[in-house]
Amino acid sequence: MRILITGSSGFIGRHLAARLAEAGHDLTCVVRHCEAHSVPGTCLEKDFATATHPQDWSAAVAGMDVVINAVGIFKESSTQTFDAIHRAAPCALFLAAAQAGVAHVVQISALGADDGARSGFHRSKKAADDFLMALPGVRASIVQPSLVYGPGGASAALFETMASLPVIVVPGSGNQAVQPVHIDDLVSAVEALVRSGKACGRIAMVGPVALTLRQFLASLRAAMDVRGPVSYLPVPMPWLHRAARLGKRLPGAWPDEDALDMLERGNTAPAVGISSLLGRKPEAAERFIPASYAEAVRSHATMRWLLPVLRVCIGLVWLVTGIVSLGVYPVEDSYRLLARTGTPEWLQPVFLYGAALLDIALGAMTLWPYRPRWLWHMQAGLVLAYTLIITWKLPEFWAHPYGPVLKNLPFLAGLWILRELDRR
Repeated sequence: MRILITGSSGFIGRHLAARLAEAGHDLTCVVRHCEAHSVPGTCLEKDFATATHPQDWSAAVAGMDVVINAVGIFKESSTQTFDAIHRAAPCALFLAAAQAGVAHVVQISALGADDGARSGFHRSKKAADDFLMALPGVRASIVQPSLVYGPGGASAALFETMASLPVIVVPGSGNQAVQPVHIDDLVSAVEALVRSGKACGRIAMVGPVALTLRQFLASLRAAMDVRGPVSYLPVPMPWLHRAARLGKRLPGAWPDEDALDMLERGNTAPAVGISSLLGRKPEAAERFIPASYAEAVRSHATMRWLLPVLRVCIGLVWLVTGIVSLGVYPVEDSYRLLARTGTPEWLQPVFLYGAALLDIALGAMTLWPYRPRWLWHMQAGLVLAYTLIITWKLPEFWAHPYGPVLKNLPFLAGLWILRELDRR
């Protein structure tokens, strides 16, 4: 079949496009920038923020057998709003598809996009769902996934990281109801739906059973084979909502108020529809991570929190060193050390306070979310320079029982690790 699929660069969209291409369908994949993404089939550039009229989609849907909308955002920005991305553009696409006589329109919505929806995410999804269902003469399928787990997914990375911690911080009691579905089951079910050609109305895409958040995290922890004791640290929901409001304008800030609302509401449904499409029950959470991948997944999950810990520690070393040098440590003693290195008296204040301010700047840059990669090179060069000067002019520090110079070796190793593995 000829299939138009939007959101082909997103988590669900790219998995679905790969599966449909593998099944032999002729795909047209809609993304914002073709040069930035490799997609199967034909690539078509459209921006959902502006393609909000049926005529914007008329040429794209002409001659298509199936149209699938897999576009979605989890957080609004100045250029992308729930109303435009989840409602206005999809409604324009659906209307254009109906006018072009497209046989089957599939909307990837979300579980919870119903009459009880509270979040802006769910309400905007529901608006597009209702519009599609009301279009006359259109075979419409509203696919409503629960929490979707799979490699490369942001939620998978988050929950794997949480599950790998020795102390797991959970919102509220951690007993919120979830029913995660694996991305492989989701795309297999949608592919079966497309192949059948039958409209299904609204269909929940969920795992086989509902779990509490704690049970889900425990399942992932066991699947990753994380050893050792674990304890749970509940964080009151009012605190999280307050933090979400304070961090609303920060890039990538978590938690998000919509996410908290959806979590509190619960995300469960009977698995009858997806089981019928798959011809079997969907995979249970304890089987999400195959045993052969457990070590790799565990290593990645652990590094997601170990690297920030290392980065914060290194940042604090620079900050505290700079602050101490500004006067906490006796300035006259610092001058005497500089004199022993051959620094002229008139340059000693410049070197002392200049180096202290540089240390503070390096510490702040290390803790800043948008840090350049050359930062690690600069820090390593500075540490090596300090080490060489001390070795040449103050060699007795190598024999100090506290090892002030020797500690530069693990510090340099930490910088090397960050240089290789740290990402923004």
